[in-house]
Amino acid sequence: MSGAAKRRVVVKIGSNVLTRPDGTLDSGAMGGLVDQVAELWRAGVQTIVVSSGAVASGRGELRGRTNPNFNDTELDSVSARQLFSAVGQIKLINRYYNLFRDQGIVCGQVLTTKESLGSDEAFLNQKNCMEVMLAGGVVPIVNENDTISITELMFTDNDELSGLMSRMMSVDTLVILSNIDGVYTGPPDDPASELIREIATDDGDLSGYIQTSRSSFGRGGMLTKSRIAREVAAEGIEVVIANGKRAAILTDVVLRRGETDVPFTRFTPAKR
Repeated sequence: MSGAAKRRVVVKIGSNVLTRPDGTLDSGAMGGLVDQVAELWRAGVQTIVVSSGAVASGRGELRGRTNPNFNDTELDSVSARQLFSAVGQIKLINRYYNLFRDQGIVCGQVLTTKESLGSDEAFLNQKNCMEVMLAGGVVPIVNENDTISITELMFTDNDELSGLMSRMMSVDTLVILSNIDGVYTGPPDDPASELIREIATDDGDLSGYIQTSRSSFGRGGMLTKSRIAREVAAEGIEVVIANGKRAAILTDVVLRRGETDVPFTRFTPAKR
């Protein structure tokens, strides 16, 4: 693609893209997405990954291996999230590290919290860190630090975090990968529903179309994704919501758009 060397994108990978139906980490899906990020990287597209999956990874790792007198189902939701994340974040980043290393690419971990970005100094420190990583050829893998976040201070979900990262790093495109193709005119599993291909920043209220229910393992839902997408697009950044379970979805959207008929919803960016 012409001009690809000047491009910068954020790719948000949702929990439901990285997990199996039983909630454990899907290594095959993760490997396929890393292959696509590597292809973007080699095409000159600086790519920042905002990845869910730590909690799912930790839950799967601890299943049947904890103290027999310990019952994680008795934990409150915040404590369970802290436990699973503490274990799962190590497993997740190691998996990313090995997969990217197989591609000849180095990745680095960036953990953050909503509270820690509350000052200009902290915001600029994190921005500088990520600029240095990109300049050094390192793929940033960003996630919320769930081990120290509590409910009142957490991001709504990683959709919100990916929107913040997109604005912070002045990217061209934010790609939000979910387990459906985009925004529909009704329930996605209803044959009468149609995929909305393009949404402008001045389009009317979409809440009548979008289901408020959340998917199996994510904290957010399509209503949150659409709200974040419109906010980001209003600042001049293109946003795409697409199905991360589709083969080559990321490279089709970023590198080969127009060459394939892959379905997705695009939020038209306002003029910067």
